[in-house]
Amino acid sequence: MREHVLLIGGGGREHAIARALADSECELYACAGNRNPGIAGLAADFESVTETDPEAVVAYAEEVDATIAVVGPEAPLAAGVADALEAAGVYAFGPREAEARIETDKAFQRRFMLEHGVPGCPEFRTFDDPEAACAFVDEYDGDLAIKPAGLTGGKGVKVIGDQVTAEEGKAYIRDSDHDRLVLEERLVGEEFTIQAFVANGDVRTAPAVQDHKRAYEGDEGPNTGGMGSYSDAGRELPFMTEDDYGAAVDVLEATVDALEGYKGILYGQFMLTADGPKVVEFNARFGDPEAMNTLPVLETDLLEVLVAARDREPLPELSFADRATVCKYAVPAGYPTDPEAGARVTVDEAAVAGVADGTRDALLYYASVDEREDGIYTTTSRSFAVVGVADSIADAEAVAEDALALAGEEGLRVRHDIGTEALLQRRIDHVDRLRGD
Repeated sequence: MREHVLLIGGGGREHAIARALADSECELYACAGNRNPGIAGLAADFESVTETDPEAVVAYAEEVDATIAVVGPEAPLAAGVADALEAAGVYAFGPREAEARIETDKAFQRRFMLEHGVPGCPEFRTFDDPEAACAFVDEYDGDLAIKPAGLTGGKGVKVIGDQVTAEEGKAYIRDSDHDRLVLEERLVGEEFTIQAFVANGDVRTAPAVQDHKRAYEGDEGPNTGGMGSYSDAGRELPFMTEDDYGAAVDVLEATVDALEGYKGILYGQFMLTADGPKVVEFNARFGDPEAMNTLPVLETDLLEVLVAARDREPLPELSFADRATVCKYAVPAGYPTDPEAGARVTVDEAAVAGVADGTRDALLYYASVDEREDGIYTTTSRSFAVVGVADSIADAEAVAEDALALAGEEGLRVRHDIGTEALLQRRIDHVDRLRGD
């Protein structure tokens, strides 16, 4: 019997998952609040469902006889969708609500690391009293990162000494509508992400990726959900060593050892500091955009991984092509602070596919767009991404630029500096200075 795989979510991350499953021996079904045309084109059926409504998701899973479900975004995990699916007899590749707290509750995350001796934990304090938090800002000898404890879509963190002054940070604390805050030491270095496939105690890691949170070129502007990312033709990034990668994997393995019964993706976002990798945060699902870097070069059948996880068998060792990737997002004007939704966009998928020449590949992933009868429209979030795949980061970046020009980015905004030689050299020089090289 062919597996019936239900994919929950309608963003670029989920489009990447759908494409990774497209050639597998399974029937793919999908549900989300928005109709992603890329996913709809790959799935046997696409249902409009509120992703955070466990009963609605379970009803659709039962309608399509789903045997495996993959939960893409964090909000359904926080809402207990994985728990509800498993209660209905559908295996969910994604953590239960309690385990997903490693992402959904940053205060829990830091206390968990401290309690279980997980390495890489920065100094931190948690607060539910804004004035006490402001007093800590005044008392602390150094800069702090101010983090709401709950989910903020990657846009809620303010870093004193980088994005805001101490006075602006205190104003943010007082004006925040978040009832709990985590204040932690500002980590200085270069960020990178490693995503791990986890089930039955096994941890299988993917190549490192560097995301770019800031809205504008040169790492300027407010934080976003991620404007793009790159990976190299190997496990490490150009500013990392094998030991750096191994130390980060040690953190992920220690976390899984302490999180009994965890399954799904565990995403570690790290800061490579002068003292090695420190944990910026954990996520309980694939990164977006990082999924679009790792899944296109995954040579192991993703369905094989999912079936092994469900059947409580050892996860297969993962094989990745020795290829570099560069992902660049096109976002609505005004994103992220005042995005213009409802604009019609024209995307030339055929032109993007035509960039491929046998040695280079170009992929297009729809993200937060809404397909209507008369076309595709923007929402308030990121619209689509292009990914260049080649033997080097420089070649992959050129492919991504060619694909963007052909895709049709009119009326949208892109960070064109992602993956460029100049940006990569700044990263390398930064780490060299930190290490005193």
